Amino acid sequence: MSRGDCVAMEPRAVGVSKQDIREQIWDHMESQNLADFPRPVHHRIPNFKGSYLACQNIKDLDVFARTQEVKVDPDKPLEGVRLLALQSNKTLLVPTPRLRTGLFNKITPPPGATKDILRKCATSQGVRNYSVPIGLDSRVLVDLVVVGSVAVSEKGWRIGKGEGYADLEYAMMVSIGAVSKETPVVTIVHDCQVVDIPEELLEEHDIAVDYILTPTRVITTGCERPQPMGITWSKISREMMEKIPVLRSLRAREQQAGKDVTLQGEHQHLREPGRQQAVPLNAGRRPPDTPGPEANSMEAARGSPAGEGAPLAADVYVGNLPRDARVSDLKRALRELGSVPLRLTWQGLQRRAFLRYPDSAAAQQAVSCLQGLRLGTDTLRVALARQQRDK
Repeated sequence: MSRGDCVAMEPRAVGVSKQDIREQIWDHMESQNLADFPRPVHHRIPNFKGSYLACQNIKDLDVFARTQEVKVDPDKPLEGVRLLALQSNKTLLVPTPRLRTGLFNKITPPPGATKDILRKCATSQGVRNYSVPIGLDSRVLVDLVVVGSVAVSEKGWRIGKGEGYADLEYAMMVSIGAVSKETPVVTIVHDCQVVDIPEELLEEHDIAVDYILTPTRVITTGCERPQPMGITWSKISREMMEKIPVLRSLRAREQQAGKDVTLQGEHQHLREPGRQQAVPLNAGRRPPDTPGPEANSMEAARGSPAGEGAPLAADVYVGNLPRDARVSDLKRALRELGSVPLRLTWQGLQRRAFLRYPDSAAAQQAVSCLQGLRLGTDTLRVALARQQRDK
């Protein structure tokens, strides 16, 4: 892509948000057919045509030549770097998917692995089949961090897909002493993903990058913005703590060390005069005289309030399921797309299912992410449950 094409990707509006920039990048890569499998690239770290060529540029970096242990995210466009690390006999660490079962997996090819086996080890399937988990007590010292990005600026400022996993993984590595402020960070993107990012969009927990590799360029950012100094617990919700068990272990360690580990919204649970105490939706218990999950489900379905100030759960309708489809097929697809619901209601005879998400924003994001999803040869119909009833 020419530099002129990249200029068209610069954020156009005053007051642009991170999500605006993400949508511009995703839309441009799809409309210009720059995207590669898996598609559509929306709500992903986008794979792109030429990603393997961009990955080869890492061989020109001295920091890669000196590396013994490299942490590479599991995103598809970084597959070429994972392969190069294995071919160079470096220790390859890959974060566990969505951090559900720990922080790292170490890729361990079988003895005498051929080039074809190493290629498989570098894929997402290989990460599952040829890896062993690394515990928090393991003495890991990462020499190089490679992350995916949706957008990045030549100053080294980065925007991910919006879920915060790369930032959280880095903060967790700081917490266990696996990285230091001198550890270089590399990202690999298409040329069109290199854009201006307004400084006011940056947050304290955002990681910065030192090198940007594209199919045509190697950019040394010279970024002096400090990296996160550890986990910002005030940004961590109780729901995230439930989803990521390793966070609970790290929190206990830091609490024992005397650090402030107050979670997001915890201070709001103190009683105020004349005001009823709020109870988090995921607290696992409910106060007396409040409806149980079944009643809340009915309230959410009708769209009536389930409680003063409480966010309503929202359902997504999935229709046109193949007659021979199994619930495991849909669950697998949802996991791969990163749209796992709180609950899945399967109605196979009616060739439909309903997905429960914590609020309307999460449900709307799931609808966008699942558009065009196919099971077998059938394209599924996906909509907010209320919209489907209106139809």
